[in-house]
Amino acid sequence: MDDGELRLDKWLWAARFFKTRGLAQQAIEAGRVLVGGAPAKPARVLRPGDTVTLRGGETPRTVVVLGLSERRGPAPVAQALYEETGESIRLRVAAQARRALAPEPAHAIDGGRPTKRDRRALDRLRGGGAR
Repeated sequence: MDDGELRLDKWLWAARFFKTRGLAQQAIEAGRVLVGGAPAKPARVLRPGDTVTLRGGETPRTVVVLGLSERRGPAPVAQALYEETGESIRLRVAAQARRALAPEPAHAIDGGRPTKRDRRALDRLRGGGAR
């Protein structure tokens, strides 16, 4: 590979999309990473200007490769390696707004797990009685 090329799995790791190269390879092999709209292999050569789509979470993220780095650096340096497309940002913000409107149901539970006393009271209400 010349200076303007880098393996896809290595770039995803360096750009901090995945914690390890192994996790990046697994996502690529599972078909959750597309390059130019087509599935890719971990050893696919990536160049500046390529479009990478990550379909890991609730909404896919589409980024344009701006730079290459074989080393994983701090987050600000990693964020300079790519630019997220406007459509991708719009979809991600809309998904965040939907999540804010529909909070997690488990957060409504105040007391956590019922105690032994609470369970016995529930059993009496259901007609089972205490044993």
